[in-house]
Amino acid sequence: MITPFYGYRKMTVYLQDQEYPVNRKRVRRLMNLMGIQAVAPRPRTSKPGKAHKVYRYLLRGAKITHSNQVWSADITYIPMKLGFMYLVAVMDWYSRYVLSWEISNTLDGDFCQDALDRALDKYGKPEIFNTDQGVQFTAKSFTGRLKEAEIKISMDGRGRFIDNIFIERLWRSV
Repeated sequence: MITPFYGYRKMTVYLQDQEYPVNRKRVRRLMNLMGIQAVAPRPRTSKPGKAHKVYRYLLRGAKITHSNQVWSADITYIPMKLGFMYLVAVMDWYSRYVLSWEISNTLDGDFCQDALDRALDKYGKPEIFNTDQGVQFTAKSFTGRLKEAEIKISMDGRGRFIDNIFIERLWRSV
């Protein structure tokens, strides 16, 4: 059983199903003693930049009918022993294909820019590019590259992970 996403509640149910006489308090205490915790989102990777322009969401009710119509990008983190690594992916909404990805040990915008450039060089350009309002995606260098390629920019509303659901599902499987 590989379940790094189990917190103490799910772990309690699992252990009780295996006929171990435990309760939630005991499992939580033992997990804390062993330094075990569920793998779940922690750092805020979608913090907007104060001076950066935020664009409106263009995909409400839109029908996605072909590849290169809408691409999206998002950042997730990978917990490591001494901190985090950050993973950005650029995905085509129609095919759900990951067009490019980059990994970095900092949350600067360079690795996002590199992933965007690689996707544009290899697959052409989409009609619309959707992201969250994170500072990496609202930076002038990132939005400038999209404008230069004449790509419409769309951004999710604050706290609206559902607006970028396809890439959020990718993170669930990663």
